[in-house]
Amino acid sequence: MAPTEVTTRILRRLLASGVHSRAERLLARVHPADLAPLFADLTPEEIRTVVDLLFRQRRAAQTLRELPPEMLPTIFEAVDDARLAAVCGRLEIDDMLELFERVPEERHDPILALLPAEKQAELRKHELYAEGSAGRVMTTNILAVDEKLTAQEAIEKIRAFGEDTDAVLYLYVVDTEGRLEGVVPIRRLVASRPDRPVGEIMIREPVSASVDTDQEEVAQLVARYNLLAIPVTDLERRLLGVITVDDVIEVITEEATEDIYHLAGLDEEDRVFTPPSQSIRKRLPWQFLNLGAVFISAWVVGLFEQTLDKIVTLAVFMPVINGMGGNGGVQSLTVVTRAMALGEIEFSSGLRAVGKELLVGLVIGLVVGAAAGGIAWMWQGNPYLGFTLTAAMVVTLTVAGLLGAAVPVLLKALRQDPALGSGAIVVTITDAFGLFCFLGLGTLLLDRLA
Repeated sequence: MAPTEVTTRILRRLLASGVHSRAERLLARVHPADLAPLFADLTPEEIRTVVDLLFRQRRAAQTLRELPPEMLPTIFEAVDDARLAAVCGRLEIDDMLELFERVPEERHDPILALLPAEKQAELRKHELYAEGSAGRVMTTNILAVDEKLTAQEAIEKIRAFGEDTDAVLYLYVVDTEGRLEGVVPIRRLVASRPDRPVGEIMIREPVSASVDTDQEEVAQLVARYNLLAIPVTDLERRLLGVITVDDVIEVITEEATEDIYHLAGLDEEDRVFTPPSQSIRKRLPWQFLNLGAVFISAWVVGLFEQTLDKIVTLAVFMPVINGMGGNGGVQSLTVVTRAMALGEIEFSSGLRAVGKELLVGLVIGLVVGAAAGGIAWMWQGNPYLGFTLTAAMVVTLTVAGLLGAAVPVLLKALRQDPALGSGAIVVTITDAFGLFCFLGLGTLLLDRLA
C-alpha cells in the first residue's frame, strides 16, 4: 500500500477531476483503519464525496467505527439522518452505542426513529448500563446452546449462525433459564467426537464478568486468564452478552489514554485533531492549577530571600533540586500507577510498594546527592555547599519516592482514579519540600557558606 500522503494526493486529484469511479477503486484498496489519516487532510466537500463512495461500497459503518472521535463531528455534518441510521443499523450494539453517543443530541430522536424496532429497544436497554461498565461494551450477538446438544449439532448451529457475528470464539452453554453453565472453546468442539454432548467437553464455572463490572477490570480478567472473549452475566448468572478481545484492546487503549492524560493534566477529549479552540478551553484550567502550584514553590523561595541576598550561589543550584525531585517523584508515580491500572497491586500490597519506593528514593538520593555535592564542592570550592546540596538531595528524593507511591495508593483507597491529579500533587509538594530543605540548610550554615 502506498504511503498515506501519496494516497491522499492521488485521491484529491481524482476527486478534483471528477473521476469518482477510480477514486472508489482506490478507496476499496484502503483498510478502514487506514482511512483516518486520509480524512484529516480532506476538505468538508471532499469528505462528503468520500463518504458517498464508502456508502456505495457498504464500508461506511466500518470506517466510522475506526475514525478518531474528534474527527466524527465533521463526518456527521456531511451525512444525513437516514444514512447515519443505516450505518448504526449495521453495527454491533456496543459499536452502535459508542457512535450514537458522538452524534449531536438534537439528531438522536430523528435517527432513532429510522432504526428498526429491535435496534431501538436494544439501544435503549444498553443506555441504561453505567458508563464504563461491561454492559456498555458487550455485544449481545452470541451463540448459546443446551448441554445436551452433540458436538456435531453444535457445529451445525455455528454454521447456521453464519456471518451474523465477526467471530465465534467460544460456544456458551446455558440451562433452560439462560444461566451460564460452561464454555466450549471452538478448538475443543471441533476435535471432539461428533456424538459427544457439549456438556461433557465444556469448561465448567468459566471466568465471567458481571454486567456492572468496570470495563478496566474486565480487561484485566481477559489479560490474566489469556481469554479471547469473556461472557457477561447478570446477578443471577444469566448470560447477557460477551466482550471479545478486540473490544478489550479498545478498552485498554482508552484506559491507558485516560491515565496518561490525567498524569499530564489533560482532558481525554483533547486529541491531535481536536479544534484549537476546544484544546485551549480544555487545557487552560490545568495550566492555572499548575500556575498556583508554581507560586507555592515561589512562596517557599521567598521565605529565604535574605539568605539568597547573602549567598546568591544557592540560587544556581535550585533548579538541580527541583529537576531531580520532580523526576524522582514522577518515576515512582508511573511505576505504581501502572501496577494499579493492570490490577497488579491492591491497597495492602500498595503499602509494600510505598515502602519499596521510599527505600529506592533514599538510596538514589544518597548516590546522586553525593555526586551532585562533589560537583558543587569542586565548582565553588566550598565543602559546606557540597554537604548542603547532598543532604537536600537525599531528603528530596526520599520524599519524592514516598509521595510518588503513596499519593496514587491513597487516591485508590478513596475510590478516585490514581492518575487523576497525582502528577501535579507529587511534583508540587516535592518541589516545595526540596527547596525548603535546601534553602533551610543553607540558612543554618550561612556563616560557613559565605
